[in-house]
Amino acid sequence: MKNNDKIYVLLEKLGNRLKQTRINANLTQTQLGDIIGKSRTAIERAEKGKCNLNTFVRILVALDAVEQLDLFLPESPPSPVLLAKAKGKQRKRASSPKNKNNNEGNIEW
Repeated sequence: MKNNDKIYVLLEKLGNRLKQTRINANLTQTQLGDIIGKSRTAIERAEKGKCNLNTFVRILVALDAVEQLDLFLPESPPSPVLLAKAKGKQRKRASSPKNKNNNEGNIEW
C-alpha cells in the first residue's frame, strides 16, 4: 500500500469516528456546525476526513471528546539521549578549594 493510500484510509477512519461520536452525542451535522460556527457542509467534509486541523479540534471540543486525543496520540516522553545531554556532567566527588595554599598564613582575628 502506498503512503497516499495509507493517508486516505486513515483520514477516512478518523472521519468515521468523528461521525460516530457526533451520532452518539445525538447531534445532527447542522447542530454541531452551529456549535462550532461552521456550516453543515464543513461537518460533512470532516466526517469524510477532509477538514483542516482547526475544524477537527473544534469538533472534538464540541463533542467533549478531547480526552480521546491522549488515546489517539499520547504524549511522548523525551528520549534518553536528550535527557542525558540535558543533564550534563554531574560531579562525582567534592574538590578541594582552589586557593588553599595561598590562604593558610593569612588568618586574621
